[in-house]
Amino acid sequence: MRLPPRPDLSWKEDGTPVDDRVGDVYYSIEDGLAESRAVFLEGCGLPAAWQDRAAFTIAELGFGTGLNFLATWQMWRSHRPAAGWLNFVSFEGYPLDREDVARALTPWPELSDLVEQLRARWPVRAKGVQTITWPEERLSLTLHIGLIEDTLPQSQFKTDAWFLDGFSPAKNEAMWADTLWPALAARTQPGARVATFTVAGAVRRGLSEAGFHVEKKPGHGRKRERLEARFSAEEAPPAPPVSPRIAIVGAGIAGACLARRLSERGANVTVFDQADAPATGTSGNPLALVMPRLDAADTVQARVLIDAYLSAQGFYRGRPGVQTTETRHMPRDTAEAERFQKLLADPPLGLEQLEAIRGGGVLHKASMILQPAILLPALLDGVDVRWRTAAQIDAAERRVNGEVFDAVILAAGWQMSDMAEHLDLTGRLGQVEHYQSEVDAPPSALAAGHYALASGPHRLWGATFADHDGSSPVSSEAARAENTRALDALSPYWRNEALKASLQSRAGVRATTADRLPLIGALPDPAALIADRQTLERQAWAVAPSAYAIDGIYLAGGYGSRGFTWAPWAADILTAEIFDDPTPARLEALQAIVPNRQILRKLKRKLL
Repeated sequence: MRLPPRPDLSWKEDGTPVDDRVGDVYYSIEDGLAESRAVFLEGCGLPAAWQDRAAFTIAELGFGTGLNFLATWQMWRSHRPAAGWLNFVSFEGYPLDREDVARALTPWPELSDLVEQLRARWPVRAKGVQTITWPEERLSLTLHIGLIEDTLPQSQFKTDAWFLDGFSPAKNEAMWADTLWPALAARTQPGARVATFTVAGAVRRGLSEAGFHVEKKPGHGRKRERLEARFSAEEAPPAPPVSPRIAIVGAGIAGACLARRLSERGANVTVFDQADAPATGTSGNPLALVMPRLDAADTVQARVLIDAYLSAQGFYRGRPGVQTTETRHMPRDTAEAERFQKLLADPPLGLEQLEAIRGGGVLHKASMILQPAILLPALLDGVDVRWRTAAQIDAAERRVNGEVFDAVILAAGWQMSDMAEHLDLTGRLGQVEHYQSEVDAPPSALAAGHYALASGPHRLWGATFADHDGSSPVSSEAARAENTRALDALSPYWRNEALKASLQSRAGVRATTADRLPLIGALPDPAALIADRQTLERQAWAVAPSAYAIDGIYLAGGYGSRGFTWAPWAADILTAEIFDDPTPARLEALQAIVPNRQILRKLKRKLL
C-alpha cells in the first residue's frame, strides 16, 4: 500500500489516545507534557545545550501527536539564542489525522497557539519527506513518513540530541530493532545526548554497543527509571555558517525560491539576471499551474514527484499571487485512462488531496494557480537583485563579476547550458494563449495533456512542448492552432468566449533532461570524473552526490514544464546543503536528481 497506514486509534475515558495496534498510549496518563519536559528536554540538557550555537538539531523517533515537538518549540521560544536556528527531525510510520491531533492536545491550553500553527500546516498523509519551516521562529520540522526500517536508512543528517519516543519496546519491536542502533550512531554528532523513557535491557545494550555511554536516571510519574546517554567523547561539532554570502544566477522561479528560502535561513543573497524586471522570462506567463504528476507504480521517480509537489504546496500557501484550486484531470488516451485506474486503486495521496471523478479522471483537490507577476516580486522582496546584469562566473574562485561568494547557484534555466559542460539540457519551446475576460471567475483548472486556467478575469491555456532550435523563442500560428484544438476538448464554453476575445500568445524555452528529472545539487567536475573513469567503472559507477564536484558551486535547473513545482523543493535541498541542515529528501531522491548523472551515463556508454 502506497499510503502510510493510520494508527488503530481509540480513546480512554480520560481522553488519552491509544493505538490499539500496539496496545499503548501516546503519552503519560498523569501528564504527557510534564513527561516530555522531564524525560526529553531535561534529559538532553536543554535549553543549555543549544546556547551559543548557530544551529542545533534534535532528532526524534515517533512523532505521534507532536507533543515533544511542541514542548521543544515552547522552550525554544523562551530560550532561543539570538542568532540560533533549530532543526527538528522526526520519524513516523502511522501518522495521525489533523482532527485527531486537535483532540489529543486539548489537555494543554498553554500550547494552544503552537498547536494551531502546527495543525494549520499538518503534514499531508503521504510517504516521503515533508519539511515545514517557520522562518519567524527560526525553526524547521522535517518529517520522514514511513516505516522506520525504510525511512531511517534513507535519511541524511547529524543530530545534537535524540528523543527516543516510540511505543514501548515490548509492544513495538520494529521501532527498537537491533539494526536501529548503528543507524542512530551514524547520524549523531560527537557529544550528543540521547533521552528515552525506557530502561529495557535491549535498548541499553544497543546504545552501548553503538558507542553511547548509558546511564539510568530517576523516572517520571509511575516509571521508576529512564535512560540518558551520551555519544563518544565530548567534541564540539563543526560550526555551520551563520550568514554566508550566496550568489544566485537567474531570477526566474528557480532563483526566486532559492533567494527567499536562503534569506529566511539567514544568508546574504545577491541575485544576477539579465532581464529588466521579475516575471519577464520563461517564468513570466500570466498564470501558472501547480499540480502533481502521479505515476501508477511506486518508483523512485514517482516518490520524487510527490515530495516536490507537497513541498510546493507548503511553500506557496498564503503567499501573494497564490490561489488554491481543484484541477479536473481527464485522461487524454486509453493508456492514460488505464494509468489513472491503477493509480486510484493504490493512491499515493489521501482523499484530502486526490479523488476519482466521473469519466475516468482524477480530481487534484489541493493544486494551485499562481500569478507570477505578483508572486516573483514578493519572493524577491528585500533581496539584492542586480537586474540587467550578465553574470561572469569564475567557478574555481567562486567569483561572480569579480565578487567572491561562499557559494554560487546556477539557476538560469536554458542559459545554464552555456555555463557548465556536459549538462545535456534540451530546450523545449512552450507556448500558451491568454486573454482578459469581462467576467470574473473563481480559480479553476482543467487538464488533459494541455491545461486551461481561469482566475478572476484571466484566462490561459496551453502549453505546447515542441523541439527548440536554439534561437530566441517566438510564438507561432501552428502552436496556437495546437492549443486551440486542445481547448476545444478541455472546455467548449471557453472556446466560444475565446473566439470573441483579443488573444495573446507567449512562448518560452524550458530546459529539460533526458529522464525528465531536474538537476539539483553540486556542479560536477567533468575532468575529474573522466580522469577517474577506470576507478568508477570498478565500483559500478557508484558516486556520492557530493563527490567529483566543484566546491561551492551548485545547480538548480532542468525543470522542464514543472518549474513552479520543482523550484521550492530544490530551494529546500540546497539551503540545507549550504547550511549543513538535515536534508529534506531521501538519499535515493538525491541520487535521482544529482547533476553528475549526465556525465556518468556518457562514461558508461563510452561517449566521453
